[in-house]
Amino acid sequence: MNSLQFEVPVRVALGPGQPIEEIYGVEMALDLLADWPVGRQGPLYQAAFNACFGVSVGVVQAEEACRAFAAFCRVSNILAKDMMPPETGKGPEAGQGYLI
Repeated sequence: MNSLQFEVPVRVALGPGQPIEEIYGVEMALDLLADWPVGRQGPLYQAAFNACFGVSVGVVQAEEACRAFAAFCRVSNILAKDMMPPETGKGPEAGQGYLI
């Protein structure tokens, strides 16, 4: 497997009614992050960007970047619903998290 590829693609929906896109690796993730509005960039954006960039220069593993990118997508509400765990309704953490 290419060292820049994610083991499992991160599926995102950039808006209501928009098709789901699959982000297969670091280059695609960096493209999405580069287009992200400046006013919506925060600590998780920066962590995802740094992790993806780190893969491109060989200091971070692709799966670490994948987890950081998926966390950014989840918090930004663009992670596809089919990547979210099913809601169990048990406890305060029900429905929090992702499958990456």
